[in-house]
Amino acid sequence: MENKKRIILLDVLRGFALVSIMLLHSIEHFDIYHFPETLPAWMKASDSVIWDTMFFLFGGKSYSIFALLFGVTFAIQLSRQEELGQSFGPRFAWRMLLLLGFGMINSAFFQGDILSIYAVIALLLIPLSKLPEKVLFGIAVFMMLLPYEWIHLAYAIQHPDEKINDPVSWSYFGKMFEYIDNPSLWKIMVGNLTNGKVAVLIWNWENGRFFSILGLFLFGYLMAKRNLFEWNETSERFWKRTLIIASIAFIPLYIIQIQMESIITSAIIRRPVLTMETAWTNFAFMLILVSGLTLLFYKTKAHNALLYFSSFGKMSLSNYLIQSVIGGAIFYGWGLCLYKYTGATYGILIGLAMTVVMGIFCKWWAKHHKQGPLETLWHKATWF
Repeated sequence: MENKKRIILLDVLRGFALVSIMLLHSIEHFDIYHFPETLPAWMKASDSVIWDTMFFLFGGKSYSIFALLFGVTFAIQLSRQEELGQSFGPRFAWRMLLLLGFGMINSAFFQGDILSIYAVIALLLIPLSKLPEKVLFGIAVFMMLLPYEWIHLAYAIQHPDEKINDPVSWSYFGKMFEYIDNPSLWKIMVGNLTNGKVAVLIWNWENGRFFSILGLFLFGYLMAKRNLFEWNETSERFWKRTLIIASIAFIPLYIIQIQMESIITSAIIRRPVLTMETAWTNFAFMLILVSGLTLLFYKTKAHNALLYFSSFGKMSLSNYLIQSVIGGAIFYGWGLCLYKYTGATYGILIGLAMTVVMGIFCKWWAKHHKQGPLETLWHKATWF
């Protein structure tokens, strides 16, 4: 696998995912699900349209792009070290320990952090990368099937009339209102790192994310091994086919998803089926986004416009933490506490403003530095 030069498309995709995640976080008030009743009726209607549109486009898809590219990056780094005749496993494990540290710092400002989860699950890539590609593909597919939900489904089919409780994570998310208004940054950090962290871990487990993340890592790893993010006849053919197949798969999957309540009347059966079906629907749409952006980048005049996202992608770690700090300062009690007064309409405007400001910062930083501030620290600490 040739990795001599940087693949700009990866920066574009990573930057696109980061910006879309930031917009989602902004309408969610960075995990504070509160909807002001005092807003005018027209704004509430606007909020509903923006909320539904943003989650249709990016909910469950942006994080998937991030996870896919995480596997790509691992494959590139592993290949480079193999070319040098060096073992990458121990170094990667140390790198993930560092990422876990960054994730915990991020969690202090924003409980919805995903970096710490990636850091732990990614350790499985070390032994798995030694397996044949066909085996890895099978494991990736198995992970995307969310095997644990099939166990829930088997039980539910045997007990279709059994009543179910609300997801356990909801009770922890509800507790965040006990500290999120607090003007003390320290108290909010403690709450995020204790109650908030438990809430997010349980929520990810309830939604099958631990399995799908590993599956996405492996798919990204395999794509990179086949050089599918570099432009050639093979990759062009692959992405065109992927766009067609993913589009065909998404339509029935989405229809089933929105009709699930009428299709399956038993709540206990519907829950695991909906969890699996939603994951597959999001995966199909994520492939539409990635393949569509890839073809637009390499085949159309949209290339230059998409390059805007590359500056975000080159310093995605820094931007991910920066947006958590800014978002906390805007919506949490230690800052402006705007979650009490804003809906999705205000949220999307705030998110777009953050995108513009951070875009200016990224371009300025790129003129003076090869890597983002945290990327530089991460790199030096990795290869100390």
